[in-house]
Amino acid sequence: MTETSFDVVVLGAGPGGYVAAIRAAQLGLKTAVVEREHLGGICLNWGCIPTKALLRSAEVFRQIRHASAYGLKVTGAEVDVAAVVKRSRGVAKQLAGGVGHLLKKNKVTVIDGHGRLAGPGKLTVEKDGKTTTLAAKAIVLATGGRARTLPGLEADGKLVWTYKNAMIPESLPKRLLVVGSGAIGIEFASFYTDCGSQVTVVEVLERVLPVEDEEISAFAKKSFEKQGMTIKTATTVKALKKSGDTVTATLEKDGKIEEITVDRVIMAVGIAANIEDIGLETVSSIKVERGHVVTDAFCRTGDPGIFAIGDLTAPPWLAHKASHEGVLVAEVIAGKKDLHPLDTMKIPGCTYCHPQVASIGLSEAKAKAKGFTVKVGRFPFVGNGKAIALGEAEGLIKTVFDARTGELLGAHMIGAEVTELIQGFAIAKTLETTEEDLIHTVFAHPTLSEMVHESVLDAYGRAIHF
Repeated sequence: MTETSFDVVVLGAGPGGYVAAIRAAQLGLKTAVVEREHLGGICLNWGCIPTKALLRSAEVFRQIRHASAYGLKVTGAEVDVAAVVKRSRGVAKQLAGGVGHLLKKNKVTVIDGHGRLAGPGKLTVEKDGKTTTLAAKAIVLATGGRARTLPGLEADGKLVWTYKNAMIPESLPKRLLVVGSGAIGIEFASFYTDCGSQVTVVEVLERVLPVEDEEISAFAKKSFEKQGMTIKTATTVKALKKSGDTVTATLEKDGKIEEITVDRVIMAVGIAANIEDIGLETVSSIKVERGHVVTDAFCRTGDPGIFAIGDLTAPPWLAHKASHEGVLVAEVIAGKKDLHPLDTMKIPGCTYCHPQVASIGLSEAKAKAKGFTVKVGRFPFVGNGKAIALGEAEGLIKTVFDARTGELLGAHMIGAEVTELIQGFAIAKTLETTEEDLIHTVFAHPTLSEMVHESVLDAYGRAIHF
């Protein structure tokens, strides 16, 4: 390694790190990225992308099983688990290779090894017993996160799975327990249900998808149960007892104990930041609270030359939030003016289960808790011609407005392709759009997006088609 001095060194090449490195290089900064494992990080290799490939296979299989509803006859369809997994891994490999190409195209130096801070402006990289010291005017920490574990309920990779194990099953479990009903847990529950497993979901909080609007959570629960899932909310997993090729889970709700026996368990109880063994202790001004690095609105840590982004920092822990932060820190480091700090109320969240769930901004309850007087609009998928034609008439779009100013406070959706529709509301919030702007917007017909329009109209007593 000949080059050891850079303008910017990024530690971690996930969706935050590699984007930060590319943007920094575009701005004329001499940039390196240090990665110990996979370019693209968890998202491209073991998260966002390969899970969507799995879910797409499950979606196609679901459509085949319901082919008669479309006037089609299909027989003999079955899930080839090995082929489904192979396709998913192939998609991940293709995109990870693409990241390498983009870094090379932008003349970013890629350094393979385990990086650690060695004080302000310095980073050491260890590989095969050799250590190299890098100097940088600015360092960006983008080490990401990993699956959180619960004491006594740790995954063993055989009977009790993490998300990684759940993505590469050798066979489909007949009975599956999913612990946690956030986006990761519900996506796996949806995948395995569509593939034919009997799935039980346990959630310690009062409702599934607990970060979503309560009305959307309730709609989702009914839909999941109609598909055959068993949903147990306000329930705690007290113990997992392994025996042969099964696991018996001890569950507690309202002081009552229940035991269920399953073939496999997926632990999906959130993430933990990768703060260990990255040299944080060498820079005393960097603060860690509740397991995450503390930053300001422009992703600065307590040291003026060290930044932190993505899952290493505060929620929401989303790949697109990390990528946006990556661009932001690169532009801060380059000295660009008039930059806007990240506003988490403008970040959409998506869950790619069946039916899909997407949201942005404040829920109805949170808006009221903040003191807003609200106008709420709702429009069901059953009132939309395109949804009916697609055979996807199950769903709801809900909008929340400030009754005084017309500001769009939040939007919440469940149904087919809502993870694509949510971007319309993200743009609206970024542009500080009011209800009047949305009402005057012309939406193409026939499209699912017409429901976006109708939900706004409904908030103001003007819905046409329902």
